[in-house]
Amino acid sequence: MELVCPAGSLPALKSAVENGADAVYLGFRDGTNARNFPGLNFDPDEARQAVKYSHQRDVRVFLAINTYPRPSQWKKWCRAVDKAATLGIDALILADAGLMDYTARSYPDLRLHLSVQGSATNHEAIDYYVRHFGVRRVVLPRVLSLKQVQNVLTKVDAEVEVFGFGSLCVMVEGRCTLSSYVTGESPNSSGVCSPAKFVKWEESSSGRRSRLNGVLIDVYAPDESAGYPTLCKGRFEVGGNIYYAIEEPTSLNVLDILPELMRAGVAAIKLEGRQRSPAYVGQVTRILREAIDACTADPETFSPEVRWLEQLDKVAEGRTHTLGAYSRPWQ
Repeated sequence: MELVCPAGSLPALKSAVENGADAVYLGFRDGTNARNFPGLNFDPDEARQAVKYSHQRDVRVFLAINTYPRPSQWKKWCRAVDKAATLGIDALILADAGLMDYTARSYPDLRLHLSVQGSATNHEAIDYYVRHFGVRRVVLPRVLSLKQVQNVLTKVDAEVEVFGFGSLCVMVEGRCTLSSYVTGESPNSSGVCSPAKFVKWEESSSGRRSRLNGVLIDVYAPDESAGYPTLCKGRFEVGGNIYYAIEEPTSLNVLDILPELMRAGVAAIKLEGRQRSPAYVGQVTRILREAIDACTADPETFSPEVRWLEQLDKVAEGRTHTLGAYSRPWQ
């Protein structure tokens, strides 16, 4: 299985490459990609440098243009595809069907991957993208069980990539409207769940408060770790109780089911985290590299090492991990 790692900056990309990535994925420095944070991502010249650095080390580069253009923005998104086609990237990650059609007609030799933002969760949807636009790989949303992933793999004529570590999303990916409800800006078109310009931190002797466009998201005790404020992972008062009403902070970790994913025919394990630091990217890449290599060598006796899990939990949201939707034993 290929290990696909995040690159929100050139230092993060180098950290991923040096620690064993088979491929890295990045985006342009604008709203055409789904991690549009200030200070992250690449302009065309930096992207060209990234491709050169990676290819010299036999690492593939994928570029994400995986948000949805509004009608008034159509030409901007097309120009992003045009730029991507000149960089020598190995694949373009798209979500919008219109952009796939534009790319397939304009650059028929450019390999296409269907982004998780495309929210294709069944073989009929995947087959549509394969037949009409020549999509070669699909990134499955983090809402499918292991059994459902296995079922998809038996029926599709495309490679399948799944998330292996990082943030979870309880929403139907590519369809979330929570952020736009509070900020007026959708992550599907603006490229980020909680735009930084709407985020506010308030410090006091009793702790730290996080707000999103004035809405109180969470209150942290003085010694409590604080996460980046998103509505789905906030604590709210419901029925007189304050708790994580939608989703408790935790990170997806698939080490326990690596052999099952490998036997099912999963083509790639993807790490979430283009908004993370180079140190984070390096640590997580190194551990997943070791785990995938060990599983490949002997899948029948593979078991995650305790030190892998301990190190990953240190950088996980909530300092804990879960299999998320993959684990549905009742199915």
